[in-house]
Amino acid sequence: MPSGFTPHSQQPIPEDWRPTARRETLERRAALLARTRSFFAERGVLEVETPLLVSAPVTDPHIHSARVELEPGAASVYLHTSPEYAMKRLLAAGYGDLFQICRAVRGHERGRLHNPEFTLIEWYRLDFTLERLMSEVEALLGALLGPDAARPGERITYRDAFERELRIDPLTAAPEELARAARAVGYVPSTGRNPGADPGERDELLDFLMAARVGPRLGRGTLSFVHRYPASQAALARLDPRDPRVALRFELYCEGLELANGFDELACAAEQRARFARDLAARRRLGRPEPQLDERLLAALQAGLPACCGVALGFDRLVMIATGARHIEEVLAFPAERA
Repeated sequence: MPSGFTPHSQQPIPEDWRPTARRETLERRAALLARTRSFFAERGVLEVETPLLVSAPVTDPHIHSARVELEPGAASVYLHTSPEYAMKRLLAAGYGDLFQICRAVRGHERGRLHNPEFTLIEWYRLDFTLERLMSEVEALLGALLGPDAARPGERITYRDAFERELRIDPLTAAPEELARAARAVGYVPSTGRNPGADPGERDELLDFLMAARVGPRLGRGTLSFVHRYPASQAALARLDPRDPRVALRFELYCEGLELANGFDELACAAEQRARFARDLAARRRLGRPEPQLDERLLAALQAGLPACCGVALGFDRLVMIATGARHIEEVLAFPAERA
């Protein structure tokens, strides 16, 4: 026997080599993905692939992009947090209706509903209204979940959802009122915040209340489409021309889980550049990295993005609903700690 060799039977075997999802769960995932592709094929929507590695990360101050060094001394690249920017470049180039099933990566996201690496279904439809896109999302869930999705859907504005669940008008409430409501359910300000003075504090309070109180009460026995988010949370969405205080954006909730985020897409390059600049200013206040802008996306918008709506749906959470899982690890073969 070679010196230093340990028989196989005596080698310690760490338990974290095992997958966390059962075989039948992985079979269910595969079946749902196949149904997704059939759903879009029947509608003539082209499946595309875009790079996982990108040269410019998102600017959103609340999304953390993972940086990658491919070789010593080379410029850093990033793992994308969504295929949105690249897909919009395809749209601007005239490729028409598109969908993609892909992996995405976001840092600082770990918990019962979050894994740093996750699967998205993202698609874009030309000449759709936000309302028509919500109907298509509802149809996709019906195709994927079958009788489980045969439930009445509701469409409620962000404002009405807050007033119904918290008796707070999110568009007019004073910061002090929002802070009181948030503190009552455990809110602690982010590091670097200057309470009452930071222009991003209001949105942070609203985001916290949505995550902690409003969202978990939505979609109970139904599909809740929350639409018309505050303009300050428009991200890459157009503002509502009838009420510029709100954006043409929706989120879908089912059984208290946020499943999808959809936009009537902003096509103005100048406005998008201004929003990116505001994101960078917010990052500066919070002491977070300030990435370079995605000039290729801005050039595509300048060339002309067709009128369209787009949505990203969290596939892992959808599998959780389909299987009755309580933790995202139950629907992943190898979550982050076992990767």
